[in-house]
Amino acid sequence: MENGLVTRTTGSWYNVLTPSGKAFNCRLRGGYRLHGNKQTNPIAVGDLVSFALQTDGTGVIHEVADRRNYIVRRATKLSKQTHVIAANIDLLCIVATLASPRTSTGFIDRLLATAEAYHIPACLIFNKSDLLTQADLREAQASMAAIYTTASYPVLQVSAQQGTGLEQLSQAIAGRTILFCGHSGVGKSALLNALAPSLHLRVGDISHWSLKGTHTTTFAEIFPVPLRTAESEATTYLIDTPGIKEFGLVDIAPQELSHFFPEMRPLLPQCRFANCTHTHEPGCAVKEAVANGKISSWRYKNYLNMIDDLTAGE
Repeated sequence: MENGLVTRTTGSWYNVLTPSGKAFNCRLRGGYRLHGNKQTNPIAVGDLVSFALQTDGTGVIHEVADRRNYIVRRATKLSKQTHVIAANIDLLCIVATLASPRTSTGFIDRLLATAEAYHIPACLIFNKSDLLTQADLREAQASMAAIYTTASYPVLQVSAQQGTGLEQLSQAIAGRTILFCGHSGVGKSALLNALAPSLHLRVGDISHWSLKGTHTTTFAEIFPVPLRTAESEATTYLIDTPGIKEFGLVDIAPQELSHFFPEMRPLLPQCRFANCTHTHEPGCAVKEAVANGKISSWRYKNYLNMIDDLTAGE
């Protein structure tokens, strides 16, 4: 039996990389089921698996190791099925832009709340900083960066085209497994190419009709690369993902959601009611902090929208 890391999934086939550096095409053993699985993909990139080699050189996966963590979303807006984007992640990097295209703060906050729920550290990367020639765009990005910094998230400003900020990013991710997520067109593939030029990932254009990105990445895929920094060189596992238009929360109870907003957590014991939802109750410390400007009104509005989504099916 061989062990390996799932680096790509395409339909019923999985690319598995062994510790010796050999790659095998594998399929899942017939009849295998993950316990309580409601997922469209029983195996995701980042999974550690055990497989048996066949005479034709392919492998059959017999076991999937327990996941340390994962990022999951609803398969579609109204679906009860879920889709695991990637597993066993050291850091989630949300790639965002304020121009060509503009990233929704609701999208960012849903991803961040999911990362908090599954104990995954996260950071925010503003790409295409070179496009912010207008003063109002620069001011908007600075304001948004300040909001997330205040909420305890690291924020980096980079330009994949000009190479600015890449050394700082390389130092933050070297030697780790990094999941890059974002809307189509924010420059995830271009950013990975800038970090590791040997990848040669296909880069798409912005649609002139919709001003939104076009899909270039079809499947999530892990790329092991020797990432060099000023201090050292370390094998880093970069996960490129297809652009995500919407992100639906999964397995988060409405009464738990505030625990996944770091700036709200210290205030929760100060609310008058132990079961405060921070929506309408009197004596709510969270609402008071929003009114006083200590919590971003953007973040709070997105919190309320998530509460509405989570309670819609109740």
